[in-house]
Formats: sequence, C-alpha cells, structure tokens
Amino acid sequence: MTLIIPDDLFQATRMTEEELRQEVAVLLFQKEKLTLAQASRLAGMDRLQFQHLLASRRIAVHYDVEDFDEDIRALHEAGRR
Repeated sequence: MTLIIPDDLFQATRMTEEELRQEVAVLLFQKEKLTLAQASRLAGMDRLQFQHLLASRRIAVHYDVEDFDEDIRALHEAGRR
C-alpha cells in the first residue's frame, strides 16, 4: 500500500520522511495495532533501535507470543543462510 500525503501537509509537519514513519510506527505500537516487530519494520529500524526509541519516550515494550514466534522464524531463516 502506498500512502500519499500532500506536499503542503507533509511540509507542515517539518519532519523528514524517516521521522514521520517513526512517529506513525510509535503511535500504532502504542495503540497495539502493530507488534514490536511490525512497528520496527515500519519505522525502518531494527528492533533494538526501535526499543531504544520507545524507551526514550518512556513507552513500555509489550512482547507477546506473536513477537516471540516472529523472532523464532527470523532465527530459523538466518540459520539457513
């Protein structure tokens, strides 16, 4: 999916595209709409970087079964390389 934000609205935020992606990722993570892994990916950060971003904002990290399963899948894929 591609989200188109009109230039004038994007410029009004005074944010870079990277900053805007991170803000959206943090918001969706806080609302429990995305898992930690999904939000990290949306933010364009590895999980540890995203966790540091959350910590800098005093946002608790919830780590659930879905996150664990995704970690296990990633480890298996990395082991096959």
